[in-house]
Amino acid sequence: MLEENRRPLMIGGVVALVLIVLIGSIVLFRGGAPETKLSVQSIPNDLTLTLDGHQIPANGEIKVKSGKHTIAGTRRGFESYSEDITVTGDNAAFKMYLYANGAEGRQWVQNHPEQEVELEREASANFDEMQARLIAKYPILGALPYVGQGFEATRAVSKSDPKNPLAISVHIDVFGSKGRDYALKWITGNGWDPNTLDIIWTNS
Repeated sequence: MLEENRRPLMIGGVVALVLIVLIGSIVLFRGGAPETKLSVQSIPNDLTLTLDGHQIPANGEIKVKSGKHTIAGTRRGFESYSEDITVTGDNAAFKMYLYANGAEGRQWVQNHPEQEVELEREASANFDEMQARLIAKYPILGALPYVGQGFEATRAVSKSDPKNPLAISVHIDVFGSKGRDYALKWITGNGWDPNTLDIIWTNS
């Protein structure tokens, strides 16, 4: 009789122990961090979007832990981009905009004129962000304009991709027979690779 009374108590104890372990695991994996509802909007709307390396919907709402995250967007024919963000509070929003840098991307933009307008609006409204993106891609921008021995280097609209706000050319105006050599030494001396730069050479 005593054993029969103990059995329900033992079963109840085991169930309680399992529940405690499960609840503890959930709290551990969540790290106790509160959740934030993150709203994302992407152009192009079919890009691949990841948050901390895990793919998420390119448009819509998801729940994430509050704190720092890395969000990245990629699509063939477009300039890839990633950014570290901090989400706090109950709601947060992020816009991911990629700019065409290839024939496929430019064709996509032509077929989606309404999104091209949105891209242009975003570029104008977030000038500082665009400059930060450009400097990250072209560190030489931080030194322009520059006047050196036998040459002058300035920023110019990209000759190969003039409609891409994330593409530029470096205009180098050369004076004298050795100006080009001096310019190349200046570029490589600063750790920049001239093969990665869209350089427009002119001679005064």
